Amino acid sequence: MIVTFTSSETGELLMFAAVARTILQVLGKETSARGTFTRDEMAPAAVALRQAVARAAAAEEGVAEDEEEEEKGANKEPVITLGQRAWPFIDMLERTGRSGPDAHIVWQAAADF
Repeated sequence: MIVTFTSSETGELLMFAAVARTILQVLGKETSARGTFTRDEMAPAAVALRQAVARAAAAEEGVAEDEEEEEKGANKEPVITLGQRAWPFIDMLERTGRSGPDAHIVWQAAADF
């Protein structure tokens, strides 16, 4: 399932439900079919998401070092990290949060996820 985030200031952002669920849970939001971020929620949400990305990157770095030792020379698929998935949304939060008092971000999906 796809979740569409729409900002009053930027374009749409599409995410798979599993990724959107992870990001929204980090931010303490319900994973309902529809939801919103107000302007006042955006700056703290961007900070919280940046911190979550930093924690995930530190954890992934430790795992990557262990896997390198185990599988030197093996061809593996690249891993897409939380940071790679979250940065477009962080940008949306920050840019929309800097705009006028009516700024908002809404999301919509076919069902709760």
